[in-house]
Amino acid sequence: MRYAAVLDRLAGLGSAKWELHVAARDLALAGREVIDLTIGNPDVSVAADLVEAAAAAMRAGRTEYSDGRGEARLRAALAARYAARSGRPVAPNQVLCFPGTQTALYAVIAGIAEAGTEVLVGDPMYATYEGVIAASGARLVPVPLRAGNGFRISADDIAARINPASRAILLNTPHNPTGAVLGPEDIAAIGALARQHDLWIVVDEVYEELIFDGVTFTSPFDWAELADRTIVVSSISKSHAAPGFRSGWCVGPEPFTERLLALSEVMLFGNQPFIADMTALAVAGPSEAARGMRRRFAARATHLAERLGQGTPLRVAPPKAGMFALVDIRATGMSDRDFALGLLHGEGVAVMPGSVFGATLAGWVRVALTVDDDRFARACDGIARYAETLARVGA
Repeated sequence: MRYAAVLDRLAGLGSAKWELHVAARDLALAGREVIDLTIGNPDVSVAADLVEAAAAAMRAGRTEYSDGRGEARLRAALAARYAARSGRPVAPNQVLCFPGTQTALYAVIAGIAEAGTEVLVGDPMYATYEGVIAASGARLVPVPLRAGNGFRISADDIAARINPASRAILLNTPHNPTGAVLGPEDIAAIGALARQHDLWIVVDEVYEELIFDGVTFTSPFDWAELADRTIVVSSISKSHAAPGFRSGWCVGPEPFTERLLALSEVMLFGNQPFIADMTALAVAGPSEAARGMRRRFAARATHLAERLGQGTPLRVAPPKAGMFALVDIRATGMSDRDFALGLLHGEGVAVMPGSVFGATLAGWVRVALTVDDDRFARACDGIARYAETLARVGA
């Protein structure tokens, strides 16, 4: 039988990246105690008022077909949110609703990139970006994120890779997996490049509400001079501890959303009305769930750095936001994959090899900060013990 070329382009870019997560799950199913720090499941449940809003909407019959753009109430709420943030008018027709950030990003990239074009992305990157870009037929151009620059993408590094095929710059701020946050000077320099070379800026802001204390969030969408070329994708998955509800959106210039609507409607038809009602309530103000997560995740990142700093050669790159911290394991002499597998089988602690997220993170592992404090402390002890064991045997 014959298949479409897109399946060849995506071969190996899906679940194969999550080998360590699958191995941890299998060990747990076999009865082994495993502390799973591989994925970013929020450490709290969806707020009761949001669950009740969805349930009340279902009871009220909000289970019919949606508007193809997304429900009007939700689009109005999102337009008001981004207008307040940017200080300029944002119309509901600048918003399209999708089931999660992932679907929104797929649609956006499909709408602006194709075979023969290139999308510039920071390396390391969230694990699905490679597949999303490959699906469009475009070529992903990795831009190294350097530890010495706090893992913030550099305009100079972007500029060195721009050519006539360049179509878009894909940003992620706050960043997964590094926890880096772009500042105004970063946005100004990147925006100048985008304007000079007529590039789109696509920015994944799903961790916007998980900024740690003392750090300021900056978005290119909020800069008036970049408004005609910036598209935001986001959702309530992280901010409101609601990944299973699959409620996301994109916001961009109206000519773009008007053109993208046709693609959205052949993929799906808006989002579920009862989930849209819940999401409209969620985005009306700051998330209480996010406030608690910010505090806990920052404290756990600090504990991880302090614990591994006691007698191990491992070093933590302090995150500025998000759900993860990076650990530099290069002093062990092991590959990140071998380190992660050894840690899993030796100590029952599951982390992600950094190279899954890009070549720049070879020799690093990503640690989720999303289990309760007691289990997280035990996981930190396990990582330290494993590193000390490696040092004793000269691994």
